[in-house]
Amino acid sequence: MFTEGKEERGEGMEEKEGPEEEMVPENGEWVTIQGVVVEGYGVASGMSDESPYPEGTITTQLPFFRELGLDFSTFYPATLNISIHPLSFALKYPEHTFRQVKWSGQAPAEDFSFAPCRVTLAEKTYRGFVYYPHPETKPDHHQDPSTVEVITGFIPDVAYGTPVELQVRRDQITVLAGEDE
Repeated sequence: MFTEGKEERGEGMEEKEGPEEEMVPENGEWVTIQGVVVEGYGVASGMSDESPYPEGTITTQLPFFRELGLDFSTFYPATLNISIHPLSFALKYPEHTFRQVKWSGQAPAEDFSFAPCRVTLAEKTYRGFVYYPHPETKPDHHQDPSTVEVITGFIPDVAYGTPVELQVRRDQITVLAGEDE
C-alpha cells in the first residue's frame, strides 16, 4: 500500500505544478501512498448548499495563513480529499503549525498544520500541502482518519473515485497501518 523512497531526479521527471519553491526534505525521503479521491463535505470549497461559508472556508482562511507566513495564492481554493484506507496518518513535525487562528466570526479559533506533499495523477505530479485543521479545535466536519485533505493547484479531470499517488515527507507525517493490513 505504501513505499518509502528517496527523491530521484532524472530523465522522465514531469514538470511540477504549484509554487516555485522546492519542497525537498533535507534527508530527501518521501513516503508514497496509493489513494483514491473521495467526496468531502463541500465546505472548504463552498460547494455545499448547507455551508455557512458560501465562498468556502479555504478562501476565507487564505489571508490569515498568508499573514502567518504561508501563501496559498497559487493553489486552487478547495481541498482534494484523498482516502488512503485502510491506512491512516499522524502528524509528527509538520512544516507549519498555526495556533488559535480566528478566521471567522462564526467559529471559534482553530489550530492548523501543514506539511508538504505531492499528488500524482495520470503521470503528472502536483505540489501541495496536507491541510490539517486539528480535530480538537475544529467545531464540526471532522474527517475520517484515513482521509487526507490536500491543498494543491487545479488538477484537470480529477473526479471522485480517481486513483492517485500521494507522497508525504517521512520526517513530518507517519503513515499508520490499518486494522485489516
